[in-house]
Amino acid sequence: MSPRADDETPRRGTSPRRGSSRDLPGEEPEENPRDSRRGRSSIGEARAYTPRGRTVAERGRAPRDSGRSADPFRPALQVLDGGEGGQRTRSRGRTAEPPPQREQPKPRDEAKPREQAKPREQLKPREQPKPRAKTREPEKPRERVRAREPERPRKKAPERRRPVPAEPPRLANSTRRLRLGTVLALSLFVTIGVRLVVLQVATSPEEAASLLELRENRLSSVKLPAPRGSILDRNGNVLAHSVEARYVYADPENEGLQQNIPGTAAKLAPLLGVPQSELAANMQRKQVLGQWTKFRYLDRGVDLGVADQIDSLNLDGIYTHADERRDVPGGDLASNLIGFTGEEGRGLEGLEARYDDLLHGTDGKRVFEVGTGKLNKPIPGGFQQDIEARPGNSLQLTIDQDLQFMVQRVLDAAGKKKNARVGGAVVLDARTGEVLAQASYPLFNAAEPNKVDPIERVDMPSAVVTDPGSSHKAFIFGAALQEGVVKPDELITIGPGIKKGDTTFEDTHPQDKGSRMTLPGLLAFSSNVGTILLADRLGKEKVYEYQQKFGLGKATGEGVPAEAEGDLLEPADWSGSSYGSVPIGHSVSATLIQMAAGYGAIANDGVYIQPHLIKATISGENGAQTPGPTPSTHRVLDANVAQELRLIMESVTTVEHATGLAAQVPGYRVAGKTGTGKLLVNGQYTSNNASSFVGMAPAENPRYVIAVSMDVSSGGGGDVAAPAFSEMMSYVLRQNHVPPSGTKAPEFKIKE
Repeated sequence: MSPRADDETPRRGTSPRRGSSRDLPGEEPEENPRDSRRGRSSIGEARAYTPRGRTVAERGRAPRDSGRSADPFRPALQVLDGGEGGQRTRSRGRTAEPPPQREQPKPRDEAKPREQAKPREQLKPREQPKPRAKTREPEKPRERVRAREPERPRKKAPERRRPVPAEPPRLANSTRRLRLGTVLALSLFVTIGVRLVVLQVATSPEEAASLLELRENRLSSVKLPAPRGSILDRNGNVLAHSVEARYVYADPENEGLQQNIPGTAAKLAPLLGVPQSELAANMQRKQVLGQWTKFRYLDRGVDLGVADQIDSLNLDGIYTHADERRDVPGGDLASNLIGFTGEEGRGLEGLEARYDDLLHGTDGKRVFEVGTGKLNKPIPGGFQQDIEARPGNSLQLTIDQDLQFMVQRVLDAAGKKKNARVGGAVVLDARTGEVLAQASYPLFNAAEPNKVDPIERVDMPSAVVTDPGSSHKAFIFGAALQEGVVKPDELITIGPGIKKGDTTFEDTHPQDKGSRMTLPGLLAFSSNVGTILLADRLGKEKVYEYQQKFGLGKATGEGVPAEAEGDLLEPADWSGSSYGSVPIGHSVSATLIQMAAGYGAIANDGVYIQPHLIKATISGENGAQTPGPTPSTHRVLDANVAQELRLIMESVTTVEHATGLAAQVPGYRVAGKTGTGKLLVNGQYTSNNASSFVGMAPAENPRYVIAVSMDVSSGGGGDVAAPAFSEMMSYVLRQNHVPPSGTKAPEFKIKE
């Protein structure tokens, strides 16, 4: 059947009026520009009916060929209530896709009347399409349309199914591949994360122990010792420092070593100077905390030449590594003060122990991977981690190396001459409180500390306490002058002795009863009676107060470890005899450094300066210097009182038959005081005498204070300590170019 022209008369009556299927009753139809252009209404966007139930698109598409009219009863477009047509199924049996939503036409000016659709008969005939080939093209999905309700109901023809042609193969989708790759990568990461969590959290103790054992068997570590800081004197001279050396160690897990321990020990013994049996014992396998140790020291501080010889032997399981050895150039120079270190390079006594953290620095560590069995050596290219060591800081002291040597030589000679058990000497700068020398007797070599008895390594000036004896009297005279209970030119009436409580206190230079003596006379002859009478005027509270002001009863904090505090008798604890024993220094215990600091206040115009040993610290990384702590100070006496007291104390070294004549220094005026007390050991007094002399020079303007004390079987401070004081003071004055005194000591009146 040939295609029917658009202007043909429908077979079943006149065709219905074409209009927009979207027009609802009572609404004004909108004008579509596309409809105006083609001369038809908007129903052209849908499909039209034919009497046979076929639809023909009104957008100029040619009618279907006769080959498709085999079925004269194709179902008409289903019309729903409201004019909305449902989806029409294609002959393939599939539901057609809904057409894309068209953009709604913009509304036109409402004043312009919309053109009425022309009847079909008035439409301009369209060009007849050319006949198409009989080959059918795949039918396009039919569009959803809106249609008015037909005048009479139409029956739906049975649906015919057409065979579905095979779809062409799909091309590869890059988006799907990317998504799939992302999922796989995330899955891998999640798997690894879960495994790590299981290993770290959910692993059983047995598995964890097994992993640790495997790790320990493959990794070995060696400590990298930090260079220890030096100890220097005030001028930068080395008192103690570390020098480069080697340590020799064995790996007991080395199979080659285990097969020839006796032969290896025999080769090392003469080089290290260690018994062969001791070396062999250190080469044996040993468990430490359940692990077989892979490191055993054979010797420390080995000279570089010896270490090179050991390396040249190429012994299995024997190695050397960088080390350091503490060297003390002066041997016994300031050895009691400086102390010494142990094999591990840590301070054990003295300043080495007190400032160990500052001097030691921070050790480094080398961790490396080793093989097993005969290949028990670092694996080239294997795991290795080095943590660098941080060098320690150096310590600069206020000590003068040359003066320290001189003081030690004089003290050692005096101690041997007097057969002293122990002795000590301190040299202070009166203006700064710096300790210029601090010596002990007997001496020992700090490089060989184990060769002497531990008691001989004690720093006597800071650790040994004694009754200061008569050297304490200068504090009572100063307190009496400061409090105004006595005048410098006053005469004090005394006798041969005085009784306090149940004890009678007598003088070593007894005077007749009723004798009237001056203050210089009382000090020159070290009168116990006159000192007790001055203390009675002060009262026990004032005596105790001035003892504390002069620095007794507490450690000075000069910088040495284990400094003793001494002891004072509080006023509430005084008994009847205490009124006699305390003023003359026999119910008091003090160290030599405390006595030197107290006399320093007299020399410094009445101002106490804390004695100190640390001048500065020097950084081991950049050499920057940091000054030591600022010493504390406080006033004890007025300047004029201190000057009057120094003048009175000169009588001890100038008055005929005075106790301190042996302390004179040619060309210089000297003020000081002798003392004879008792050494306190484990809370008990010894039978020996703690003989001392503490003085200053030049007396008119003191620069230095020296305190000397020795524990001897007999003799007082005047004949035991005073001569040593004189030699030490003479050297320090000349060394520092102190000009001699311009005036002579005054002539003192002793008694009326």
